[in-house]
Amino acid sequence: MAVTPRQISRRSALLTGLVQGVGLRPFVHGLATRLGLGGFVRNEAGQVRIEVEGEASALDRFCIDLSAGLPPLAEIRELLWCDCEPQNERTFRIEASVSSVASAVQISPDVAPCAACLTELFDPRDRRYRYPFLNCTNCGPRLTVICGVPYDRAQTTLAAFELCAKCRTEYADPSSRRFHAEPTACPACGPQLSLWSADGIEIVTDNPLEQAEAWLRAGQIGAIKGLGGYHLACDAANELAVAALRRRKQRNEKPFALMVTDLDAARRLCDVSSEEEQLLASPRRPIVLLRRRRDDRRLIVAEAVAPGSPYLGIMLPYTPLHHLLLHDLDGLPLVMTSGNRSDEPIAYDDVDAFDRLGTIADFFLTHDRPIHIRCDDAVTRLVAGEELPLRRSRGSAPETLRLPVECPFPILAVGGQWKNTFALGRGDDAVLSHHLGDLDELSAFRAFEAAIEHYERLFAIRPQMIVHDLHPDYASTRYALERAAKDNLPYLSVQHHHAHIASGMVDNGLNEPVIGVAFDGTGFGADGAIWGGEFFIGDYRQVRRAAHLRYIPMPGSDRAVLEPWRMAKSQLVDSGEDDDLLRPFVAASSLRVLERMLEADVNSPHTSSAGRLFDAVASLVGLRQHVSYEGQAAMELEWAAMDEPASGAYPFEFVEAGRDTECRVLVDTRPLICAIVRDVRHRIPVSRISRRFHSTVVEIIVEVCRQLRQTYGLNAVVLSGGVFTNAIVLTETISRLSSDGFRAYRHRQVPSNDGGLCLGQLSIAATLSRLGTTGG
Repeated sequence: MAVTPRQISRRSALLTGLVQGVGLRPFVHGLATRLGLGGFVRNEAGQVRIEVEGEASALDRFCIDLSAGLPPLAEIRELLWCDCEPQNERTFRIEASVSSVASAVQISPDVAPCAACLTELFDPRDRRYRYPFLNCTNCGPRLTVICGVPYDRAQTTLAAFELCAKCRTEYADPSSRRFHAEPTACPACGPQLSLWSADGIEIVTDNPLEQAEAWLRAGQIGAIKGLGGYHLACDAANELAVAALRRRKQRNEKPFALMVTDLDAARRLCDVSSEEEQLLASPRRPIVLLRRRRDDRRLIVAEAVAPGSPYLGIMLPYTPLHHLLLHDLDGLPLVMTSGNRSDEPIAYDDVDAFDRLGTIADFFLTHDRPIHIRCDDAVTRLVAGEELPLRRSRGSAPETLRLPVECPFPILAVGGQWKNTFALGRGDDAVLSHHLGDLDELSAFRAFEAAIEHYERLFAIRPQMIVHDLHPDYASTRYALERAAKDNLPYLSVQHHHAHIASGMVDNGLNEPVIGVAFDGTGFGADGAIWGGEFFIGDYRQVRRAAHLRYIPMPGSDRAVLEPWRMAKSQLVDSGEDDDLLRPFVAASSLRVLERMLEADVNSPHTSSAGRLFDAVASLVGLRQHVSYEGQAAMELEWAAMDEPASGAYPFEFVEAGRDTECRVLVDTRPLICAIVRDVRHRIPVSRISRRFHSTVVEIIVEVCRQLRQTYGLNAVVLSGGVFTNAIVLTETISRLSSDGFRAYRHRQVPSNDGGLCLGQLSIAATLSRLGTTGG
């Protein structure tokens, strides 16, 4: 009887996306081996190449299962198959990586331990029992330990730790969860904990973790090395310890983040919805802003953790060391705040950490696995049932977002001055950096420069254009202009609020003309004034400023941001009101000086800022005359209103600017200020005034959008800017616009504050570059 010959085919594929450092190669190896296929898989710079050989039916099954059963962290952007000549291969192998191929690279963020690793961590029979650095292909450090690509152990900060025989066996075993897991380690061959005094003397102990835990229980402050830098930690229930940390860190009032053992511990402190539970327990492990429990706070945490705030910033453990620490402390919540002094970047280098944190911490719990790049914790919240990022960082960076318009060549967008992030664009990929903070401090600016250099090297992107904010005095602008001159690159300046609206458009996948509402603190306007209460008509290519809040002098310029009473005085003068409401809080001599400044128009740039309007109202109702951190007055105004039912809005007026000006509508806020002053004098509760004010802001937005729809025929509204981190304003604006037939869009992937500026800058630059209309 004749035997039909075996029909053998061979197929080749290139995979792009999040395909390196996520366990894809071992997954492919296991799948091909189970199906009896030959061939290979290997990393190339930014992509994975697969060649598989065998019977057609097995190849078809391989193609189906490859897409359907990816490892948890993998994400395929593009998968291209083609037929090739069979090579009579019967076995499948993982080949050495190739680094010479230029392609789009994607790097996984750092992610929390998976369930399998946590089981090992607390299993006394496992050889990695209580080992603080265990990980596998599905979890662990990525961005913060990767030095270059392709992603191999030799290109990580684990390169100096030679694998022991048992780890080498696991690394080479296709059936192991640690098959080609680059950061894998164990107690015999991996990083180790150590304990140090504040003055840099190592403390000899058999169990550094146990001693550190004892000191935390005793009220001491520890500097604890994590994934992307050091935390400063203390017992969150110990009022004296938290107060000492505030004093030493020079952080007077800004809330501290907390780390708790698990979801049950979070529920004991806060009201936690099912959606918030998912955020807390996600592999990203962000800090989630949660409402404190109102039934019985029982002083579980010290009042100094978040003075006056109805919210707590909660995160769950995201390293094995954190899990051990919180487990051993029997549910004691810990303050876990960035290892820095106020406004400095987080410390990540050991020598620098001892230098900067030695006067803050009582001890250091550290280890010998180097951190290649600092990366602070991400912060987020849930608003109207959807995530609203406040700080995109560890766990999210450096994931890519897709641009609606492809970059014709690589572009660097450097963001703004505050809450800085930058973005690198290549094709339709936007690589967003982790949070870098405010660039006022030289150390923060140096961190910004170093991060750009690292990302460009890591992602093999050499920018051919730089885009920056319109403000000439931003450190990011100076960097862009100096580098453009040094490297002979074209550059593009983008108006701050145009970038905000474009960022919101990218966040929602839009590429059409929209009504853009940009409400925030400050941004340099095209007319030289300080903008921040703007309504635009346009798209990525260009916008028209169609309406804005009435200009008000900003006496003392930047000092007015730190002293809200200055904006209150300015509003009172502009509205023809007496300043009697301020006299209990501000010296009469200061009020007189300010009045003379306003009369002479000295050092008082004009602003349309919605953020400064919030500051003025917070001052008028007596909540806040000075702030110790950005946005404090506006947040306290929101807190005052959050439990108050809506009770109408204050009056405001529209003023037609005339047909000879670009902006057709001005929003006159003087009636609003006069009505608030009247309510304060009549001793109306602060909560009710604040609630009415919030309703008025929403009413202004909705009414202006209605006018603009009637004039321009647009129905899509994009909301962006720092004011839209306010839950009351965002929730009610979306609801009102939607009920009025608008398509209303908000941020979900990147912050609406300045942390999202770079994405907008990048999309604008890509669009204009394609049209050939960029200058510089």
